[in-house]
Formats: sequence, C-alpha cells, structure tokens
Amino acid sequence: MRASSQFKKGALEMCVLHFIQKEDRYGYELTQRVNQFIPITEGALYPVLRRLVKESYCEIYTKESPDGPSRKYYQITQKGTEYLELLEHDWDEFVEQVSKLRRAD
Repeated sequence: MRASSQFKKGALEMCVLHFIQKEDRYGYELTQRVNQFIPITEGALYPVLRRLVKESYCEIYTKESPDGPSRKYYQITQKGTEYLELLEHDWDEFVEQVSKLRRAD
C-alpha cells in the first residue's frame, strides 16, 4: 500500500466532518466533494460514515429526493464539532512538526 493511501485514511474523518459541518450531505455527495481535493472511492467513505455515526459524531436523517428514492443525510453533532476542532488542531500541529523536520539538516 502506498504511503498516500495511509495519509488519506488518516485524514478522511476530518474531511468528512469538515464538509458536513458546513452543510448536511448524503454519502454520494460527500464522496464527490472529497474527490474534488483527494481522490477516494465511494467504498472508502461509508465505513468512515458508519464509524462517525456509531461514535455519535454525526447523525443520519432521511430526506425525500426530487430525483429518486429518499436519501440518508449526515449531520454533525455537537460532539462531532468538538471532535473536528481537536482533529484540525492535531493535524495542523502534525503538519507543522513534519515541515520543521523536513527543513532540518
């Protein structure tokens, strides 16, 4: 497995929470949105969404779709917002430290 795959796996939770913090979204829509920045498969996203729901970082509700069957939308919870803030802080710190390491000697 390439290192970039591991980077994506580690950052995907944060990306998903970021997007649903801005606006409730359904799974396929989330995949498309993330894919604008980080190439992922739709199959990679659903295990992350299930885990986020299980850990109460987001909730699901169903909404009628004008284009077909009802869709499951994901909505961030207060706990998810707090978790996202922690993830973003830790990510920024990690990136800063790796950047320092790469500039050293």
